[in-house]
Amino acid sequence: ELERAVGARLPAGERLGRACRRSPVLLYVGGIVLITLMLAGQLVAKAHGSAVNVWILGLVGVLSMVAASQLAVALVNWAVTLLATPQALPRMDFSAGIPPECRSLVVVPTMLAKAGNIEELIEGLEVRFLANRDANLHFGLLTDFSDAADEVEPEDEGLLRRARQGIEDLNGRYKAAGGACFFLLHRPRRWNAQERRWMGYERKRGKLGALNVLLRGGPADAFSLTVGDTAKLTGVKYVITLDTDTQLPRDAARELVGAMAHPLNRAHYCEDVERVCEGYGILQPRVGASLSGAAQ
Repeated sequence: ELERAVGARLPAGERLGRACRRSPVLLYVGGIVLITLMLAGQLVAKAHGSAVNVWILGLVGVLSMVAASQLAVALVNWAVTLLATPQALPRMDFSAGIPPECRSLVVVPTMLAKAGNIEELIEGLEVRFLANRDANLHFGLLTDFSDAADEVEPEDEGLLRRARQGIEDLNGRYKAAGGACFFLLHRPRRWNAQERRWMGYERKRGKLGALNVLLRGGPADAFSLTVGDTAKLTGVKYVITLDTDTQLPRDAARELVGAMAHPLNRAHYCEDVERVCEGYGILQPRVGASLSGAAQ
């Protein structure tokens, strides 16, 4: 609107990039098809000028299309990197700390499979906390048991006791250091008639759905065990979800929350289309592979 009001004259490259972004799928697929037809057409035209029969010419056409399409995809992908350059999202400056109205929760959906695994989960949670210490940032594990033929297995109680003790130890160890708060939210097994086994309902998505219900003031009946001061979860606005092998670098949580909290990025739900039509309801940051993660 400002550009139109002042009659701004944009550079040719900027105008071309904007035009391409208006119909990205059409340009991407159309570019691949056009380049493929041009390259394959040249090869077929040369073969047509030779003394070959129709069957050989048809075979040349098919092989030319296959070969040309590979080159076309590579060329279009290269061109896309020139036209669709990444742009950093605006974000709020939360370097001094996350404000109370943006209280956030870092959760790791996972399974309690063995004792050694639980120790790694607790240690990983502590490492993420130490790199992202903030009074309005909390950390938790969303857990359930592995699939089983019975609802309760003999080792379940011991695994749950270890997980509970680990979270309580973290809360006790860092209680005086800025009011750190760690949580354990555990779901029981449910009977899956299709799989004919006892298992966690919908795994990761099911755990996150139950967590959202709890954060929005709903009941916690989806969880058979909750450890930690769940009263502090009432004001949580943002949830950062990590895999068990995902790291959270120093102050990365503040950067993520700052991006979600920026007015230009806030999600706007449109009733007529029943979806978020402006801003972002979910953000996935750039993901990089560490040396240890690549080795695994």
